[in-house]
Amino acid sequence: MNNVLGINIIRFIALLLLQVVICNQINLFGFINPYIYIIYIFLFPIREERLVLLLSSFILGMLVDLFSDSGGVHAAAAVSLAYVRPILLKSSFGMLYEHQSIKFTTTDIGNLITYLTLGTIIHHLILFSLEIFNISNILLTLKKTLFSSIFTILLSVLIIILFSPNKK
Repeated sequence: MNNVLGINIIRFIALLLLQVVICNQINLFGFINPYIYIIYIFLFPIREERLVLLLSSFILGMLVDLFSDSGGVHAAAAVSLAYVRPILLKSSFGMLYEHQSIKFTTTDIGNLITYLTLGTIIHHLILFSLEIFNISNILLTLKKTLFSSIFTILLSVLIIILFSPNKK
C-alpha cells in the first residue's frame, strides 16, 4: 500500500470517528457545532486525482449523514467544498498551487488559515442553507454559519498543528 494512500485512509477513518463520536455531541448555545471532518478534504494531496477527492468526499459526507440522520446535507456540502477546492488553493497559495508544490506542513500559517477559513465558510453556508432551507430564517443560517465556522476553524488549525510532523 502506498504511504500517501495509507495516511489518507487513516485520516478519513479518524476524522469520521472523531466527528460522529465526539463532535456530533457538541452543541454549544444551540447553534455552534464543529465539523472537523472537512479537514480530510482540506489536506487531501494536491497531486492526487480530483475524481478520487470528489468520490471520497461524497462517501465521507454520506457516512456523517448516516450517523447524524441529516438526510444528505453533509454529502452535498462536502462535495461542494471538494469541487471548489482548486479555486480556494489558488486564491490562498497563489503560485505555489500553480506549480503544485504546496506542502501543508511547511506552508505559511497565514495562508493555511486563509485557506481553512474560506473553505469552512463555504462548507458551512451550504450545509446550513440546506439544513434550514427557508429564506425567512436567513439570519439563523448566517448566525449558525458564522459561529460554527469560527469554532471549526479554531479546532481545525489546532488539530493540523498538533498532528503535523515537526518543522525543522
